[in-house]
Amino acid sequence: MQIHGFNKTTLLDYPGIVAATLFTGACNFRCPFCQNADLVLDPSSQPLIPEEEILSHLRKRKGITEGVCITGGEPTLQADLREFILKLKDLGLKVKLDTNGYRPKILKGLLEENLLDYVAMDIKSSAEGYERAAGVKTDVGKIKESIKLLITGNIDYEFRTTVVRELHSNKEMEGIAELIFGAKKYFLQQYVDRDSVICPGFSAYSGEEMEAFLPIFEGKVGQVSVRGVD
Repeated sequence: MQIHGFNKTTLLDYPGIVAATLFTGACNFRCPFCQNADLVLDPSSQPLIPEEEILSHLRKRKGITEGVCITGGEPTLQADLREFILKLKDLGLKVKLDTNGYRPKILKGLLEENLLDYVAMDIKSSAEGYERAAGVKTDVGKIKESIKLLITGNIDYEFRTTVVRELHSNKEMEGIAELIFGAKKYFLQQYVDRDSVICPGFSAYSGEEMEAFLPIFEGKVGQVSVRGVD
């Protein structure tokens, strides 16, 4: 596993769980508002953390750390993701995967082997706006396949969108509501403009403005709320 970041303790990344978070390098998207530019554009420039160093720490924290969140970058690009998760499972840890959903075959395989306990899938935009938000040519069919895997499966999951004023309007939100129709949980996350963003200069909606999007999802999504508002 190409691991370039390790947060040893988090109470935020894995709902209801004391967890550690691992950051993998590389991504198949180029979302202009992404806040992990170095991990996406030039992962080799970031220090590489030995896998055994992480596993050793988790062994010492057994009974305290309950789970691990694997994020990125895009973790499903890692060729040995499955093997690494098996090592985490051998330690009795729960595993949460953060993914953009663009490799549904990988996701399906992990789900079929019951290797995941929670999945958080980013929904970049409506079907029509996906390429603009993802920053690359996009086959939305792959996104829809991953959405279906989660909605029809038995795993706990959430969908989430980082909401950017220049990319998301009522039209995009209506399209997202159609994409994830029948989902259990969906979160709108406030965009934060940082130096680490791929393309700085985008702007955020206020909390009040984001709350105004919520009625769009009524009757289409079980639980919808705003997250990370200042």
